Amino acid sequence: MKKEINIGLLGFGVVGSGVAQILLNHQTDLQHKLGVSVQIKKAMVRNLDKERDTKLSKDIFTTSLDDILSDDSIDLIVEVMGGTTDAKDAIERSLQAGKGVVTANKDVMAEVGPKLLKIADENGCDLFYEASVGGGIPLIRTLEDGLASDRIHALTGIVNGTTNFMLTKMKEENMSYDAALALATELGFAEADPTADVDGLDAARKMVILASLAFSTEVKLEDVYVRGIREIKDGDVELADRFGYTVKLAGTAKKDENGIEVAVEPVFLPNAHPLASVNNEMNAVYVYGDAVGETMFYGPGAGSLPTATSVTGDIVAACRNLLLGVNGKRKHAPQYERKVKDDAQKYSRYFHRIRVKDEVGVLTHLTSIYSDNGASLATVIQQMDENNETDLIIITHEISRKQHLDILDTLKQTDSVLGLSSYYRVEGE
Repeated sequence: MKKEINIGLLGFGVVGSGVAQILLNHQTDLQHKLGVSVQIKKAMVRNLDKERDTKLSKDIFTTSLDDILSDDSIDLIVEVMGGTTDAKDAIERSLQAGKGVVTANKDVMAEVGPKLLKIADENGCDLFYEASVGGGIPLIRTLEDGLASDRIHALTGIVNGTTNFMLTKMKEENMSYDAALALATELGFAEADPTADVDGLDAARKMVILASLAFSTEVKLEDVYVRGIREIKDGDVELADRFGYTVKLAGTAKKDENGIEVAVEPVFLPNAHPLASVNNEMNAVYVYGDAVGETMFYGPGAGSLPTATSVTGDIVAACRNLLLGVNGKRKHAPQYERKVKDDAQKYSRYFHRIRVKDEVGVLTHLTSIYSDNGASLATVIQQMDENNETDLIIITHEISRKQHLDILDTLKQTDSVLGLSSYYRVEGE
């Protein structure tokens, strides 16, 4: 019977130091839950001379992964080093060495998760990755265990705190995109290079992980339609509110008999929808199941201790498996073959804001374009803006993405159209 479980910690930055803090401060709780102590035996860092605010002995730090993998007393590897190539190699080598892995790395899991899970299966190891999505929200474990008996047919989530913070400021304080981004950077929510956040790439990687789990199929990053918040035009947020909507960068994943569809884009959510009131840097995921109905999971999507809490939860789960001798027994092969919908099979409502010439017959001509493409219209409003320019606001009934794109192409070639100001999918109705 083991009296202690030893951990090899890869990385000691924001999340790694948070994991160490929780393990050190919660030893009594962990021993009560597991019956053994959980100790960090070694920690890999880039610079041994860097000053660190920790109670851990300096002797445990190393710059060599080999020092950790060759130590037979180390039972579990915790990867929180970030990045992709080095982290992927470290996870792969750890699994091949017969050591279970806990990771918080969404980039690696989105890009090569199925490959790593297969290696874990082949080597009889656990691979846990709860903290890769949603920070402190227990989403992965909920989909794998809590809702395992249900059939999930859709997910809608706010899974990027930076963009959610920005959109909250743009709505509540009437900030411009640039001002909101500057504030997010100043407060540390946005990186110096915010591309992954504002262009939707961070959220897309998280949706790959969630959709793969929810639908028990392989979802690839290339399957995700991605559009960020840079394209949100001045006035769009206020216009959405006028029509009873809130603009959110939402990740959506849906599955039916035709296959799966996954997208990350700014959408119009009804103000009454629970996700519309998720503000600032908070994250939330709305799950639609056949049996459970509709449920929502809400909490901090990032930060040292929230993310470290999810990592530690995975550590506890991995330790239990080690103590019970069932580590590596759960198989991760997808249940269903990958089948992705084309644009003609993806249906939603759409909001179009079109700048038009103020001429007789324009409205009739443009609505005929929608009719010719089989689109029924729910709302049509012609309005003059503060510059005395005319906007045509159209909200469609449900149409396919192909119809939506065909309509946009035709509008761009129409003489009476001065420009397509903006367009959004209407979600959550």
